This record gives sequence, C-alpha cells and structure tokens, in this order.
Amino acid sequence: MPASAQVLADTTDAATQDAPVSIGDPVASAKLAADSARDDTASSDESGNVIVTGTRIQRPNNHSAAPIVTTTAAEIAAQGATTIEEVLNRLPQVQVNSEQNFSDSEGRQRIKLRSLGYERTLTLIDGMRVGLANTIDVGIIPTALVERIDVLTGGASSVYGSDAVSGVVNFILKKNFEGVRLDANYSFFNHHNRANAVTDAAERAGFNGVTGMTNDGGRAEINLSAGANLFDNRVNITGFVDYRQSELVRLRDRSFSQCEVVMPTNDAQLSCSRASFTPAGTIIPQAGPNAGQILVNNPNGNGTFIPINSGPAGSSANPYDDWAFQRPFDRINAGGFLTAQITDHVELYSTVLYYRDKSYNTQLNRTFNFGAYGTDPFRVNCDNPFLSGSQAQVLCGENAGVAGQYAPIDVRYRFDGLPLVEQEFTNEGYRIVAGLRGRVFDDVWSYDVAGMISRAKLKTIDVPFAQYANINRSLDVVNVNGTPTCRSVVDGTDPNCVPFNAFAPFNTDMATNEYLFGGATGGILTRVPRLLQFVGTVTGDLGKYGVTSPFAEQGIAIAIGAEYREEMERTTVNEIFQQNNGYGENQRVTQNILEGNVEIQAPLVEHQSWTELLQLNAGYRQSKYNRLDGSFGTWKVEGIWSPISDITLRASYNKSQAAPGVGAAAGAANVFWNQGFYADPCAPRVNPANPNGPRLAPSATIEQCRNTGLADNLYGSATLICPDDRCTVREGGFNLTPETAYTTTFGVVLRPRFLPGLTVSIDRWLIDLKDQLDFLQPQNLLAECLTTGNDYFCRGVVRNPDGTLSSSPATSPSTGWVARGAANGYRSQSHGWDFQGQYDLSLGTAGRLDLSFNGTLMTLVGSQSSPTVEPRDCTGYWGNLCGESMPKWAHQFRTTWTSPDRTASVSLNWRHRGAMPLDVYAPADTGIPEQPASARRDQYPGIDAYNWFDLAFSFDISKQMTLRLAANNIFDKDPPIVPDSRSRIGLLRGNTIMGYDLLGRQLVAGVSVRM
Repeated sequence: MPASAQVLADTTDAATQDAPVSIGDPVASAKLAADSARDDTASSDESGNVIVTGTRIQRPNNHSAAPIVTTTAAEIAAQGATTIEEVLNRLPQVQVNSEQNFSDSEGRQRIKLRSLGYERTLTLIDGMRVGLANTIDVGIIPTALVERIDVLTGGASSVYGSDAVSGVVNFILKKNFEGVRLDANYSFFNHHNRANAVTDAAERAGFNGVTGMTNDGGRAEINLSAGANLFDNRVNITGFVDYRQSELVRLRDRSFSQCEVVMPTNDAQLSCSRASFTPAGTIIPQAGPNAGQILVNNPNGNGTFIPINSGPAGSSANPYDDWAFQRPFDRINAGGFLTAQITDHVELYSTVLYYRDKSYNTQLNRTFNFGAYGTDPFRVNCDNPFLSGSQAQVLCGENAGVAGQYAPIDVRYRFDGLPLVEQEFTNEGYRIVAGLRGRVFDDVWSYDVAGMISRAKLKTIDVPFAQYANINRSLDVVNVNGTPTCRSVVDGTDPNCVPFNAFAPFNTDMATNEYLFGGATGGILTRVPRLLQFVGTVTGDLGKYGVTSPFAEQGIAIAIGAEYREEMERTTVNEIFQQNNGYGENQRVTQNILEGNVEIQAPLVEHQSWTELLQLNAGYRQSKYNRLDGSFGTWKVEGIWSPISDITLRASYNKSQAAPGVGAAAGAANVFWNQGFYADPCAPRVNPANPNGPRLAPSATIEQCRNTGLADNLYGSATLICPDDRCTVREGGFNLTPETAYTTTFGVVLRPRFLPGLTVSIDRWLIDLKDQLDFLQPQNLLAECLTTGNDYFCRGVVRNPDGTLSSSPATSPSTGWVARGAANGYRSQSHGWDFQGQYDLSLGTAGRLDLSFNGTLMTLVGSQSSPTVEPRDCTGYWGNLCGESMPKWAHQFRTTWTSPDRTASVSLNWRHRGAMPLDVYAPADTGIPEQPASARRDQYPGIDAYNWFDLAFSFDISKQMTLRLAANNIFDKDPPIVPDSRSRIGLLRGNTIMGYDLLGRQLVAGVSVRM
C-alpha cells in the first residue's frame, strides 16, 4: 500500500502549518503524526478526504472543542487484537464489555461510553451510522481494515442526530489501496491455573479441578486486501476478505471459575452452586411421604436412592462446568471500496461491507424438569422393571410392584457421557454506502450526498427440549419375555419408543437419548433490523466572499444538511420457540425520522500578536419522529482560544436528545408475559451449598418486603416460592418519551515550545441526562423497591392477593409478576476528567521514543430515580445497586522505541484500573441506600487496583514483510474473585466481572506482507 498524505500534528508552528486537514484534537493528531513518522507505509484515503469526527465541516487545521481520543492502526497491530471489542475495552472512556467472553450474549460486539449504556453511544463508520442502534455488531469491521478509531466525548446530536448522547465512536477505514496486502495474526492464552479459594470450594464439593499451566483459547485472523488504480488514477477499486475464528475455553478451564461460588452469609466460606440435574440421575417424588425430596440414584449402582449432594461422585454436579468462558466463533468479512473521479467536480464513492458470524454456547445434554413443559409431573409405572424394590417402595409406597399404578415424579438426568448440546447464534448482515461529493463554484462550496442501507439478521437457535410425551412413554416400561419394553410399543401407540432407565446411574445409551429428543430442534428467534439513511450536506467557505473577521485569515465556514432515516425491526419466532418459552410473536415495526441541521465555524482572531486563535462554533438540528408528537431541537455552542501558540483553551456546551428506538418503542407497547429468571426475595431461599436441605431465611428483611406490598404474616412463607424459583415477568408496558442530555466540556491543550514534540490536554466533561431511557430488569425493580420503597420501582412489582409473584403467562395476568422493559427514569450523570499526552522524542542515532498517555478520572457516576429519592453516586463502586459501574481512575500509557532506520520497534503498554469497593460498603454521603448486614462480604469487600503490562515487537524482515510479536498481560495476572457475581450483577457466571483480562496471558504472532 503506498504512502499517503500524512496527517501532521495540529500546531501553529510555521514549519508544520501546511498540514492538509487536522482531525481536530491536537493530541490525536500528534499521535497520528508519530505513527506516520514510524511507518511510511501507513495507509489513508489518497483522495485527501480525511474524515473529521464531530463536525461536517472540512477545512485545514480543524480544531475540536471537545476532546477526541484516537486509537491508531499501529496500536491495534501492537495489541494483536482479533476483535474490535478487544481494542475498545482498553480505553478508560469505555465501560468494558466482552460479548465473546459472555456465555449469555448473542455474540454481538457493542460499545458503551461513560457508563451510560449502549443506546447512548452513536457508532459510525467514516462518519455515517453503522446500523440500527442497539442491534449493531461492530464485528462487521475487520481490525486489519481500521485506519483509526476516534472517540468523541459527550453529546453530538446537533451534528449526527439522535443517540449521540454519551459520545461518538467513529471507525475510519483504510481505503484506496494499490497492490496486494496480506495480514495474519494468531494468538493463544498461556495461563497458570493457581490454587485459590474457588479451587478449595470445588474440592469440598467433589468437583474435579484444574491446576497448572495451560495453553488454550487460540484465535486467528487472516485478511487479504487488494486494490488497483485505473484510468490514469481517476478510479480506485479495493476489495478485501477477512476470516477470524476462536476456540472454546470453558468456565471449568480456569481455576477461578471451576464452579460458581456463593457466600450464603457474610461469615460463610465460599461454596459451589450445585445443579439439581446429576449424572447419577435425579428423581424427585411428587406424592406420598417422600414428596419433594431431591434424591439421586446411588452411584454405586445398588438400586437405592440417596440424598442429592450427599458425597459420592455423580450425586452432585456443577451446573456451569461446560459453559463457555470464551465463545468459539467463525467470522467472515468481505467487502470493497470504490472511488471514481467522474469530473473535476464530481466524485463517486461507495463502501460495501458484509459479515457472517457464527458462535455457540456449549451446554449439558440433559432432560428438563416437568415444570419446563407445564404443571403435570412425569409418571412412572410402579411395576417398572428398571425399579428396584427399594426404589419402588420410595416412589409408590404400598403400590410398589402393582401393575396399573403410577407414581408422579420429576426426572432431572444429565447424560454426561454423551455429546454436549449447543445453543447457536448466527449474526450476518451487510452495509452499503454510495454517494457523490465534490467542490463547485471555484471550490468555495463542497457537497456530499450519500445513501446507506444497513441490514442484519440475528438468529438464535436454542438447545432442543426432550419431548414431554416421549419422556413419559419411555418411563412407562413393562417386562416382555425378560426384556424391558415400552408399553407404547406393546399396545402399538408408539412402536419407536425406547425405554429410559432413569433409575440407574450414568446412563449413556445413545438410542434412549435420541428417542427422548425425538429429533427435536431448538426454538428459533430471528431479528432483522434495518436502517436506511440518506444524508446531504453542503459546506461553504464564506471567506471566499469576504465574510471574514478582520483579525482572521480563514473565513466563516458553514454547513447545511438534511437527513432522512427509516428504522425497521422484524422479529419472528417459530412454533417450537413459543412452546418452549411460553411467549413470543411475529412482528414488524417501523419508524422514520426527518432532520435538518446547520453548523458554523467562525474564526474571529488568527495569528495576531495578542491572540493566536479565537474561534466560535455552533450548530443546530431539528428532528421529527413519526412515532412522537411534535419535533425537538438539539444544539451546540463551542469556543476555542489560544492566547499564545503554546496554550489552547477550549469549551463546549450542547444539548443532545435520544428518542426511543423502533425496537424500544414497539417493545413498550407490546405487552406479554413469560416465566422469569428470579426468585421472590421475600420467600425462603435455597441454600446453594445444600439445595436438598432446609431453605434459608429470605434475603430481604420484613421491612423491605412491606415495600413490595407483602403482608407481614406472609413473610418467609413457603407459599411464596415460585415454581422452580422462577417467578413471572411482564414484558413491556411502560410509556416512553425522548431523553435529553446537556454536556459541558472545557479544557486546556499545552504544546510548550521549550519541549518540542510534547502535546498535553486536560479536559473536564459533565454529562447530565434527564428522562433517561433505561431497561429495567426484574432484579433491578425488586432490589430498588425493597431498598427504597420508591413508587418508580415498586410500580413494577405486582403481587397476587395471596402475596405470590407467580401467575400463568398464558392467562395475561393482571397481578402476580414483576415488570421488565424499557422505561423513562428521572436522571443520570456522568462527570469526569480526561488526560491525554503525546511526546515524540528524538534519540539521534539511537532512534526515537514515542510516549502516549490516555487516562480518565471519574468524579460522578450518578443516578436519581425520581425527585423524591436521594441522588446516588456510584463512582468507583459496583454491586446490586451500582451494576458494574466504572473505576475512579483508569489509564493506559504506551512507550514505543523505534530504531533509526525504522525497521524495528518495541512497545510497552501499562494499563491501570483503580480499586472498586462493593457498594454495600459505600458511605451514606454517596446516596447509595443502606443495605442489610447480610449483603456484606467482609472477606471480599471489593476489587483491588489492577495493573497489566503488554509488550510488543515489530520488525521489518524486508520492505515487503513485517513480523509482529506481542505478549498481553505478560505477568499473567488473574482477574478478581467475585462471589455471588450472578446475583449481584446478573448473568455473569465466571466469579468475576468484565474488564480484567479474564483468560490470562495472551501471546500473539502476526505478519504483514505487501506485494
């Protein structure tokens, strides 16, 4: 790939004044200049159309009033990242997410800035939207094709429209190649599994553990790009194909996640959650004197029942041992770019991107309990030849051995010796952009008119359910000439029936397994989001007409634009999905948006003896959503002042708004019910260390349960226990309105002439969000209602007259559920400081040294659910009431040495994440509600500060080939152990939280070949 116009540091020094276009932020521009100086093969758009983030106006020496953090192609290469998600997770401005390390996700990669959620981060590719908000997958972007990633802090709705509330992430892609380039990376994890509190708990539970050194989790990426200039370089065609894959790492492959650890009380030792499904076979009588006892077949095969978790191997089981810690995936990306200079004033450009990602979660091969199908238990005939005399007595009592008599039972059998089942996720989609741009009227005016369509297909295929009728028929077995035979075979009802010996341990009969499932497939849920976007912008340099301040060299610039978007989301579910889950319907919803905007840049003073630069920027956008009454406006006002060239002061104030997306708006109006994934906290709770033993006292106090509408005499009653501890959920039903955010930023940029090559910026940002759109989970509503008693939360907890939270979803009940869905809250706040620095130091004959720093100090992660409750400050805290939140301080500091001939470089990166106490220990002045003493975990009061170091080498073997080696987390630091992580922050089953290099030391090797 040929060298292109280099983006130089934004500086007023005469020696570098001729930079073609600055990307806005001085530190970001200096970083790009340093990369260009190290690597003269860096690629960019040869047409000179350098994309500027945060404005539609392109002009030399653009200045951004809001800080922009840039991640360069060199940094991505040094990291050896396989997914874009890995790159962004290192930025302190990003709240860490890891869909590929998250067994409950769809595998999509999304971004959330400043602890304010996915929906408030607008994601762009070359200045246009990636796709429909909160359904996008930035996996559509191959890492090898990224020129840089710009992260703009704060609202930008006046420039880009709705959703740009917490900030903008703009991916700038490499385009206009000439020649052929091959990039390949391979990485794996080299981790030492150390003994710890989790391995101790696993040993006590009788679970097999893993210790010692392991190499696993291989990831690979190969990218082939090729381009050609045609017709005297007036046309460039570039294409690429990219393949990425990763291997499975299971939870039990790491010593700190060998089982899910819980602490029932503050002074208890860690214990492992245990499954009610066992490889020995779990049998639960539903009638008679033994009703409700959780029994297992004696693993010694003597035909007796023993209590579950009573000791012998096979009588207890780890529910998550085969779940994925790293999701295996296969991803294909392909696409191309076209630029064609049709005339001197018309350039055609187009981008086509396609991806297909397939990943899966491994899960145990097992039957399901009868509650998954309804309320009728399974039945076994009392003269079943598989039953021993002892077993028949336990299940049938006086009817033991009597023909024609049946015992109601539950069967929970794990077929550990048979292949695992898989929950599959397939995400595929395309994004096509085409437009015309150019300059007219003596280059005074430029125009850019483009259209974009982005469409995805997100398919989830659940694990199949064994068929209820087949299980019942296979349990009804009679003796025919000494051979156990299904009664349905004898009477001809089902000649294919295979007897199920559920009363012997470790059944691995494949024929039985295949019959139970009967060829069943999993339910399929498919979402098809689509976004159409049409944008037209006209930019003019009015200085050519004399509209210029008498003290400035550049004139006033203006941009006028119009935009139309159409959002569509279609959801389809098959009949099996509806049967297995008890909910789901096919629907198609749409929403369209019409917007107009104007933006102005006004240099008032330039290069005067008394002021180097004084500039004002402003913008306004009016938006009309067809699903909302009326329209709303967003705006920005910005100022930049450099009294001398060494110092630049900058500030901005803007109003951003985000309307409910089409999916959220439709979800709020579409109300349905399903079986939940939470237990009533006012009911007796299962002791996870002894599920078969007596239940523990409720997790909530009687005073808290009053807040949920529970009568005192029902507190702790067994009648409150929901079937299988899964209470009912009402989906949707909250009315939605747009949310509004006001963002203030102000800061200083320092480029001291006495230290050439140093650029430093310090910026304060304050994002204040009103009527924020939240997605409320049942656990959120319950926890907040219990703790605060506030009606905003308690309105979503609706008990039956008997106090229960369980109703049949099929009846559309008016009571007996906890709500779930999108709703407007009161307000949230995210405040902090950003610190950036770039120092390029020449070492003469010893080469050069580049130092790059990016840090964030969070001063407020605040929320207030209603005017009647105290504001809450979760800065640096995590837990039930704060979620994962963000640390007070986080940074990365990269130092790169480059050899004098620029053929070799060594880069050391230091990543730091500050300590995060559990929110139960927060002082009263934070506004975090006091929690009961039972929520304390004095042995694990929080997460300590963490430091990681990454080392990368790059060496040019020849002008055509570059070799790269890297080691991330070189000291193989384990993530923190977090007991009760699933109950505290939901769905995470690795005894830790995101953001802590979950899988250990990563070794990377890569090569680039240019032809």
